[in-house]
Amino acid sequence: MLASISGSITSFVGDHGVYAVFALMALDAVFPAASELVMLYAGALASGAFASQHVVLFGDRITTPGWAYVTMALAGTLGYVVGAIVGWMIGRYGGRPFVERHGRLLHLGPDRLARAERWFDRHDDMAVLFGRVIPVIRSFISIPAGLFRMPLGRYTLLTIPGSAVWAFGIAAIGWALGSHYERFHRAFDIALVAGAVLLVLYLVVRRRSSRLKPRG
Repeated sequence: MLASISGSITSFVGDHGVYAVFALMALDAVFPAASELVMLYAGALASGAFASQHVVLFGDRITTPGWAYVTMALAGTLGYVVGAIVGWMIGRYGGRPFVERHGRLLHLGPDRLARAERWFDRHDDMAVLFGRVIPVIRSFISIPAGLFRMPLGRYTLLTIPGSAVWAFGIAAIGWALGSHYERFHRAFDIALVAGAVLLVLYLVVRRRSSRLKPRG
């Protein structure tokens, strides 16, 4: 199933190119949408690794690999910034009652929200700047930033560089992989499935251990 999801993501990027990268990165700003895989594939596509897929912007094909890479990475950066602003608005105008009521749909339950609040208390502005380049955490910065009333202008200025570093950096790795991307993707799927299995086993063992602990 996980391999199927990763395949669907790369197929979506392959079919819709720049626009898919923009949309998926916008989604990732408020809900984990495998931004690593999105930008890796975008970079590989830009390098010309796939004979039947090309970078097309406003109906024009970009034939220079370097400019194709810049286009894809910029689409990822802009998409993420737009999504981050939408997430900020959800937190700012929805407020804590809205977030507490619907947080689980956004994978932002009470425990994760409490961790986000501690993260902001500890790091202040750096929570946004550095949080944008930390896997998983980067998707749970936007809504809390609005909820905790960080000014939109400052929040946006801090979001842009972190988003650019992430999008351009991961796309560069995909660009460097080039024709070797498919081999990497197969290894990625295997690692993803293995990680999921290990996580399930860990949760099962932890649950059984908690049941065996003496009460009282």
